[in-house]
Amino acid sequence: MAARRGRGGRRARIADRGPANPQLPFRQPRLHWLPVRAIPDDGVEAIHEASLKVLRDVGMDMLHLEARTLLGREGADVDPDSARVRFDPEMVTELVGHAPRSFTLHARNPAHSIRLGGNHLAFAAVASPPHVSGLGRDRRTGNRDDFRQLVRLSQHLNAVHLHGGYPVEPTDLHPSVRHLHATHDLLTLSDKAIHTYSLGRQRTLDTIEMARIARAVTDEELESQPSLFTVVNTSSPLRLDTPMIEGILEMSARNQPVVVTPFTLAGAMAPVTVAGALVQQNAEALAGIALTQAVRRGAPVVYGGFTSNVDMQSGAPAFGTPEYLQAALVGGQLARRYGLPYRSSNANASNAVDLQATYESMFSLWGAVMGGANLVMHAAGWLEGGLRASFEKMVLDADLLQMICTALEPPATDGGSLAVEAIADVGPGGHFFGTAHTRARYRDAFHDPLLSDWSNFETWDEAGRPDPARRTETLAKELLSAYEKPPMDIAVREELDDFVARRAREGGVATDY
Repeated sequence: MAARRGRGGRRARIADRGPANPQLPFRQPRLHWLPVRAIPDDGVEAIHEASLKVLRDVGMDMLHLEARTLLGREGADVDPDSARVRFDPEMVTELVGHAPRSFTLHARNPAHSIRLGGNHLAFAAVASPPHVSGLGRDRRTGNRDDFRQLVRLSQHLNAVHLHGGYPVEPTDLHPSVRHLHATHDLLTLSDKAIHTYSLGRQRTLDTIEMARIARAVTDEELESQPSLFTVVNTSSPLRLDTPMIEGILEMSARNQPVVVTPFTLAGAMAPVTVAGALVQQNAEALAGIALTQAVRRGAPVVYGGFTSNVDMQSGAPAFGTPEYLQAALVGGQLARRYGLPYRSSNANASNAVDLQATYESMFSLWGAVMGGANLVMHAAGWLEGGLRASFEKMVLDADLLQMICTALEPPATDGGSLAVEAIADVGPGGHFFGTAHTRARYRDAFHDPLLSDWSNFETWDEAGRPDPARRTETLAKELLSAYEKPPMDIAVREELDDFVARRAREGGVATDY
């Protein structure tokens, strides 16, 4: 529905529409455009061959005996005196070839299930920051109250398709039981697809079981219907640690998706050149993907790219840079070379909801979209280089995501849309404001933004020009007031509650890493 765009601007629009505010329906956008070829095909092959050479000659440290044993059985050269594994190129190619080109990630609400792969695109909420800000309060340590509010906001925003993890780390929950209570909140306050952290075997097993209970499916149905995903980050350069490997072992064994994402920052944990950083990213990604297939042929897996650069004066990560965009585009080319779904991110390094946050996010988003990403992590709410989740930034990003979704829809070219008769009726020197053609179509023709203020300069309030933080804070509160808790079957809720209570009584998990 269209917003009121006359005098009174945003205040009139809110009063007219109520707290719901204009949102597009929940649906996955499709990438109807051809992805950008940032480098020629022979450049992609050069990165591919260099990556295989790194894996063959240098190898990866796999800090888990079971992983080394599995890879050794597949033909890898496992050093008996260290954790080093060297990969035969043909073995890597054969294993990666078993991964599916696309799959469905099932949500508790089937209407919120998403497809990953092909030309499908999905946006995930911000995940894992240790701090949070917004709703009239300054930067603060992550806590469960803010965690729950961010989950509610993500649930209500139709432009957010799934949860990418904890929207902020609820540090007031003890690490031994945090995964139980946080996942319980995700599954009860939302009915969108969820993520689990690869932080050791037992945490993974617990959250897999919680997802099974919440979806009310059997073990067999869960394995045929992927119901939660995990992100596995390599410890760049060239290392996979024990907790992450245990995530792969348990998730792939149960046919649940793994998003293998090297954390390669050029100049710090990877070579300073974009091409060199991508060689390392590709080598680490291929090693992790090969491990998923060594665990279980055909297990769903996503090729993840997160290569960016650092500020060489401070060492701080930089995001939304030209180098980040280049890496996102080439990462997509590499993922398509292997026939795998592709993950990218919406990242920025700004410390405030300001101009920098906006233009860096748009640069990141267009790098992801034009790179052909199927999954965009941290699509809404990321601030301060990933150190902070922001309610206001989540609202701003939701508006950007809606704009992208609208832009990706091919414009209609049927007879009525071509408007030949309307042009003839108006003729030279007229206008189209009041024509029957305009009145019949304008409500569906324009993107209705969440944030844009269509008021005139003279109608701004006495406080002066509304700044982005104040406007987004107001809208975040309105959206939260419109949140509705999704229903859950009483028996399912009781089973989920009982599982969490029992595991909490047992002490949860050890916290030795």
